[in-house]
Amino acid sequence: MYRKESYVFREGKPVLAIVRTYGKKDFQDLIAIQQESFPPPFPSDLWWNEEQLANHVEHYPEGALCVEINGELAGSITGLLVEFNQEKPLHTWEKITDDGYIRNHDPKGKTLYIVDICVKPAFRKLDLGKLLMQSMYERVVHDGLDRLLGGGRMPGYHQYGSQLTPAQYVENVVKGELRDPVISFLLKCGRMPVSVVPNYLEDEESHHNALLMEWKNPFYER
Repeated sequence: MYRKESYVFREGKPVLAIVRTYGKKDFQDLIAIQQESFPPPFPSDLWWNEEQLANHVEHYPEGALCVEINGELAGSITGLLVEFNQEKPLHTWEKITDDGYIRNHDPKGKTLYIVDICVKPAFRKLDLGKLLMQSMYERVVHDGLDRLLGGGRMPGYHQYGSQLTPAQYVENVVKGELRDPVISFLLKCGRMPVSVVPNYLEDEESHHNALLMEWKNPFYER
C-alpha cells in the first residue's frame, strides 16, 4: 500500500497533504468528488460508480490513489497497466480503460495508463493534481515501467473550434500562445505531447478530442 506525506501551500502557508491508496471506505467521497469536479456539460454517466471503484482496488490497487487534507478527501488519481503500441496510438478512453472498470488491466504491461485524475475545485490552488501525478511517476520508476500515458481533455478547444484544428490548437497551447486548463496543467506536470486522438471521449468542450501525453521513465532501458 502507498502512503506519502508532503506539504503543499495555501496562501503561502504550508498544509500537510497525505497521498495514499484508496479503499472501500472512501468510495462515497470519491464519487462526490467526481460529481463536484466534473459538472455538466460533462456526462454524468462518466462519474465513478461503486463497481468501478471496487474493480480499481481489486485489479490494481497500486494505481488507485487519493489525497486528503486535514482528514478530508480532496482528489484522486486512477490508473491501470497496458501494453501500448506506439505505431498505433489512436484509441478511445472507453476501450483502453474498459469503460473505467479496468478489467483489462495487464499485470505485465509496461505502460501505466491514467484513467482519471480529479481534484475538488476548492483545493485546486494547492497543486494537489501535480502531487498525485508525481506519485504515479514514482510508481512507474519503482516498478520499472516504460512510461506513464494518458489522454488529456482539451476543454478550451470549444472556443477556437471554428478557427483552429485540434492539432493547431495544441500547437498554440504548447507554444504558450493559448492556455488550456487541462493540457497546460499536464505540461506543468512534465507530460509530453504524443498525438491528438479524435473521438476519444464524449466531451463537447473538447469536441470529443484528447491529446495523448506521456512521461517516460528516465531510468528505463529501451
